[in-house]
Amino acid sequence: MKIHFYKYQGAGNDFIMVDNRDNTINHSNPNIISSLCDRRFGIGGDGMMFLQQKEGYDFEMVYYNADGKPSSMCGNGGRCIVAFAKFLGIIDTETDFLAVDGPHHAKISESGDWVSLQMIDVDTITRDNAAYVLNTGSPHYVTFANNLASKNVYADGHAIRNNDTYKANGINVNFVEPAEKGGYFVRTFERGVEDETFACGTGVTAVALAMAKHHNQTGSNNTPIKVLGGDMNIRFNYNGNSFTDIFLEGPAKQVFEGDVIISD
Repeated sequence: MKIHFYKYQGAGNDFIMVDNRDNTINHSNPNIISSLCDRRFGIGGDGMMFLQQKEGYDFEMVYYNADGKPSSMCGNGGRCIVAFAKFLGIIDTETDFLAVDGPHHAKISESGDWVSLQMIDVDTITRDNAAYVLNTGSPHYVTFANNLASKNVYADGHAIRNNDTYKANGINVNFVEPAEKGGYFVRTFERGVEDETFACGTGVTAVALAMAKHHNQTGSNNTPIKVLGGDMNIRFNYNGNSFTDIFLEGPAKQVFEGDVIISD
């Protein structure tokens, strides 16, 4: 079977995109997904997405991690699929779509390369010693780091993700330090990819919220965050207990398109 695909990246977080509005592609085989996401023997990507029709919404986002397993919410994937929907002519500059964690609203620039994606509200942040733990559509562990540019994020992130507390369900591990020009510098080890990625949308969102709680920054917040793949921004309101009107903002660009043949 031949599949036409597109490749998108959002701040270096890259995804294989497929228009499956006609529902002709059965994407239930994790081995096919993982082989296509393989960077040496496949197309390569941090995950794979299928854009599908959904009554009451502009479209539905169906997302798989690079290991081929269905994933929790992917923020950068959400921004990229909005750009993909605009490219396909499904939307113009605003959209409401359905993802695994519920409905999402988003706005996209006229040029189609900058997306502001509304994330789910967050009302619970817990502590694991000095770290913060929260769910922004995916579960995240946020901890401070020194000399983050030279940190072995794979080794340290892998150890936390696989410790006795988190091994069963996994967790994304975010290391954070203040950035030189304001905001924060973040590096993330992602479960499902089982490696560091150049960016993680739900991860930088988790970091922004955790830092607001840590510093008791109530009211309207605007938090710039630098990742290996570029610059992102998170806007939200914090009343001291819960976080609302959370928007993840950043670039989303089409890289290339092509065809791939898979075994049925």
